[in-house]
Amino acid sequence: MGSLDDKVAFITGVARGQGRSHAVRLASEGANIIGIDICADIAANCYPMASRAELQETVALVETVGGKMLASVADVRDFHALKAALDDGVEQFGRLDIVLANAGIAPTAFREISIEEDLEMWSAVVDVNLNGAFHTAKAAIPHLIAGERGGAIVFTSSTAGLKGFGGMRGGGLGYSASKTGIVGMMRTLANALAPYSIRVNTVHPTGVNTMMAVNPEMTAFLEAYPEGGPHLQNPMPVTMLEPEDISNAIAYLVSDAAKYVTGVTFPVDAGFCNKL
Repeated sequence: MGSLDDKVAFITGVARGQGRSHAVRLASEGANIIGIDICADIAANCYPMASRAELQETVALVETVGGKMLASVADVRDFHALKAALDDGVEQFGRLDIVLANAGIAPTAFREISIEEDLEMWSAVVDVNLNGAFHTAKAAIPHLIAGERGGAIVFTSSTAGLKGFGGMRGGGLGYSASKTGIVGMMRTLANALAPYSIRVNTVHPTGVNTMMAVNPEMTAFLEAYPEGGPHLQNPMPVTMLEPEDISNAIAYLVSDAAKYVTGVTFPVDAGFCNKL
């Protein structure tokens, strides 16, 4: 018996990294998974996005732990494509209980860039991280309400959604702004959905060992700018967390063990947000 037996979870950005880890963890607890990923690069982003092959690898991993998964290629920036993929999954599995708005990008550039590139980075990161999270919630909430069983939504924010860092370029500013905006959306939805017993929270990771954090442009930024180096070190003796560390927190937040936990900004950050 798992803590999520017979429940269905919708996860965005599921092809690799944290999204894949969340899918496998929730499936191991008994949930079936509806998952989407863009499986295409975004021009303004500084590192390659996941592939269709990686999305299929996630499906295989979910099946390995006994779960079922309906995987679709869809862009969170496209509300109608996202909604169609989710609707298909709900039709197949018969319900929706959990929503993880996980998809996100963190564009940056160590080299000199033009104002046009800077503006494009801002627009891309806000569109994926904030608009994408809104689209995810907007498509999912009617299913959660219709189920009359309550539910749980977790938005993936960041320590950047609680602390001010990211530099002065559009990518870093947009990342921090989008992750902070998610907190406002979470708090508002937590109030609005409480009468339906639908809980809404954010999770705030420190650096996690995924492509977002370890790509060459991000590494160069962290090593070269005042915002990097010691300023971004965790108080606990760990340089980066693993995706599974965030999945552990999410597994709690979506379980019945957290049935009265809502409106919470939940750091998984090795003490980062607590330091002076």
